[in-house]
Amino acid sequence: MIQYQLRQVLPERKVDPSAALALLCSSAAAIVVWKWLVKRQIQKKMEKARRTQNEGLKKMAKAVQQFREQVPSVQTDAILSLPLLELAGRLQEGSLSPKTVLYTYLEKALEVTQQTNCLQHFIPECEEQLQEIQQQREKGLLYGIPISIKDHIGHKGHLSTCGLVQRLGTVVQEDSVLVKVLKRQGAIPFAMTNVPQSLFNYDCSNPVFGQTLNPFNHQKSPGGSSGGEGALIAGGGSILGIGSDIGGSIRLPSSFCGLCGLKPTAERLSLSGASGPVSGILAVPCALGPMARDVDSLALCMKALLCQEMFQLDPTVPPIPFNEEVYSSSAPLRVGYYDTDGYFPLPPCMRRAVRETRDALQAAGHQPVSPIPNRRYLGFLKKGIQLLWHDPLLLSCLSTGDIVDPNLKSQVNCCKIPRLGKKLLALILKPLSLAHTLKKLRRSRHGHGLHVISSLLPKVYRTEFIAQWRKLQLDVVLCPVLGPAFTIGYPGKLLTAISSTMLYNVLNFPAGVVPVSTVTEADEEELKLYQGCCDDPWDQMLKQAVAGAVGLPVAVQCVALPWQEELCLRFMKEVETLSREKRAA
Repeated sequence: MIQYQLRQVLPERKVDPSAALALLCSSAAAIVVWKWLVKRQIQKKMEKARRTQNEGLKKMAKAVQQFREQVPSVQTDAILSLPLLELAGRLQEGSLSPKTVLYTYLEKALEVTQQTNCLQHFIPECEEQLQEIQQQREKGLLYGIPISIKDHIGHKGHLSTCGLVQRLGTVVQEDSVLVKVLKRQGAIPFAMTNVPQSLFNYDCSNPVFGQTLNPFNHQKSPGGSSGGEGALIAGGGSILGIGSDIGGSIRLPSSFCGLCGLKPTAERLSLSGASGPVSGILAVPCALGPMARDVDSLALCMKALLCQEMFQLDPTVPPIPFNEEVYSSSAPLRVGYYDTDGYFPLPPCMRRAVRETRDALQAAGHQPVSPIPNRRYLGFLKKGIQLLWHDPLLLSCLSTGDIVDPNLKSQVNCCKIPRLGKKLLALILKPLSLAHTLKKLRRSRHGHGLHVISSLLPKVYRTEFIAQWRKLQLDVVLCPVLGPAFTIGYPGKLLTAISSTMLYNVLNFPAGVVPVSTVTEADEEELKLYQGCCDDPWDQMLKQAVAGAVGLPVAVQCVALPWQEELCLRFMKEVETLSREKRAA
């Protein structure tokens, strides 16, 4: 009836097939042209960013050359070899000038980034900060110390890209709280370091600024997402850096590059002014923290940051100053330990490092205690990793005008598989022991599941974990960290390998990494026998990722209860001292 009435009102028109075809073709052509224009616009943005980067490097190289001509007698190697505490002391007493130290590190940073591509850009305003600190009445704890900062930690007048093209046009209007406090303490931020695209990877590559290399082996990754910091500090181009950690992003580069790195309790240092690619990861809090060549450097940095200035600038930060008494204590520690989390078995050298460190601690008068595994442990790790790599969060930051980096493609492609497709693949691949990974990916599409994880699971498990900790009367925990350095391209294929670090992000415990050894020929031979959980393709891939690592750093992870960063650092210092004594023997 309705169709009849419409025909009476509207005249019938005969559709011309050729006109319809022409319309269809023109629409398709318009879409192709539009996509080409968008891609071309992205390419122009990337080219402009690279030109700006290259121009900045050339300007800084010219400034360094002018300084060298004015002061040709600078003992570069002597300055670069000074530990942070000694360098800070020399600057405080005036036997070294801040300008000499700054330009010495600028020159070295230029050399390191030419080899590893670790910098996004220098901070030209470092010269202004140099002049400003020399006019201050009181010298801060970091007076004259050049410091590098990760890309997404805001510095006024500079980009904060997170490795994303869509952020190239946005300039930060105000220093982050952390940068303000560093400047107040006399530090000189001089460089912004490279990161992986979206920060959701523990390699260090993005389409704009390219791949960062490990300074010890250019076939290996420096880790991520604070990989630029790791490469720069390990290469000698910075003495102190600030990174961030949401799944191991300070600890993994520290492990891969042989550095010390601390992930504090998330709220211990201000996050104000540090941007992220997405918001909404409620149960996995981000933490900012220091990276350096030794533990004393981390302690000095934390002592400088935990000051009244930070507490006033960001009232959400608990006003807890650094407890020097705890850090300086020499009382014996009761140390819980484990060499595998039972979820993703690590290479033999990393487990060896835990056992050797445990033995050294026991010989030094500490009391190692083997914790009893919690029944809910494996399930918690699986759900925690599911939460961290939640599909919509990863895809949302790449959905608006971004070319996906090759190192992120396998990760993004997994996220794009429809829910039904994941179910079918899980069924087909079940005999190959791959179903658990696909099951994880399939479940991550459920918004309700995300809410349950974010609001209930971490709190429940944190309570259980602390209860077990108290029952065993532990002071600290010694455990493995992922390593040694992966071959470039593998981190994006082995996301679940971060279980050893991710656990303490979800629990929100302070955790640090200390290098204690290097990969030996015996480790490499033992790796050939490694079978992991069930010798499946993931285990085989891990063997490929870490193969050829003889001589590269091997580290352990040190953990304390929330808000006990000083105790965590004190434990790290003990581990560092014992490992150095062993190497010197």
